[in-house]
Amino acid sequence: MTKAIRVLVVDDSASVRETLKEIIDADPEMAVMGVAADPFVAVRRIAEEVPDVIILDLELPRMDGVTFLRKIMDQCPVPVVMCAFQAEEQLELAEAMAAGAVEVIYKSRLNTRQFLLDTRDHIRAVIRAAAGTEHKSRTVRAVKIGGKNRLLGAKKLSADVMLPPFVPTKPGKPAIITDKVVCIGASTGGTESLRVLLEMFPIDAPATVIVQHMPEKFTETFANRLNGLCAVAVKEARDGDAVLRGQVLIAPGNRHLLLRRSGNRYYVELRDGPLVTRHRPSVDVLFRSAARYVGANGVGVLMTGMGDDGARGLLEMFQAGAHTIAEDESTCVVFGMPREAIKLGAARKVVPLTQIKDEILRVC
Repeated sequence: MTKAIRVLVVDDSASVRETLKEIIDADPEMAVMGVAADPFVAVRRIAEEVPDVIILDLELPRMDGVTFLRKIMDQCPVPVVMCAFQAEEQLELAEAMAAGAVEVIYKSRLNTRQFLLDTRDHIRAVIRAAAGTEHKSRTVRAVKIGGKNRLLGAKKLSADVMLPPFVPTKPGKPAIITDKVVCIGASTGGTESLRVLLEMFPIDAPATVIVQHMPEKFTETFANRLNGLCAVAVKEARDGDAVLRGQVLIAPGNRHLLLRRSGNRYYVELRDGPLVTRHRPSVDVLFRSAARYVGANGVGVLMTGMGDDGARGLLEMFQAGAHTIAEDESTCVVFGMPREAIKLGAARKVVPLTQIKDEILRVC
């Protein structure tokens, strides 16, 4: 019998706590292991037993949800699903996704209980998706606190559903185009790590395309924020955008991003489609397209994140002659995706975050 997913619900509303417990406990595959009205109560519960998933309210007494989330991810990484009022807390949600939250569920200020009951199937699917991710450690540590969503289907799909499998030819086969294209994939903890990396990029950095796991509507805000901080231009990708030196394109939430080639230029294609490795956009889809159309002119970088999205795609880029880099465990918020790529032998180099920029520029 499959072990039930253990969920900790942290919300200051007794009604929300009770309703979520009712929804979760009614599913034989999951169970509420505890509830908490504020982060301090939650800490005591986590010290007793580490949950598989935490549902965390954004608005909490004594400490806001984003601050508590950062402490969780820093000291005892666990998949966290944020619970927020729809369309009212977008800025806070963007900060939560940047801090490492993996999913979002919504509630309504009007008839909250009925709204949650009406979306019970969605809530359960989000919990399953969150539980399917990985985090750095299940070790129980005392957390000091003083002073459209991805859904898990019955089958985990590969990039085959978006592109035919990549068939390696001779590594390093000469190409007419000589410009390098940097492809970066990241998930949990990636938004802050990407900020650190891109702030080091020079204004004429190599053309760069990024898939960061974030929900729809948050990627544009994220890209605009980076554009204001970095010397290199950063924007949310649009279908047909050219891939250019001095520009970073970020895949929009809920759309797969593929690299394409037309004559002597590269451009991006945005597609709907099923979740790949339980994500849309998927790093595997981007990396496979880079293996097929960029080949030895590609540079693949897989950074911090839960799960294994991007690991097989990085191997395909490696087989196509691309230079491939995995972030070292020492600087990963969650050493999931890079670890899986390293296990496959997909990374030519394994370096900490602070050295990724130098490695990219060295080969470009």
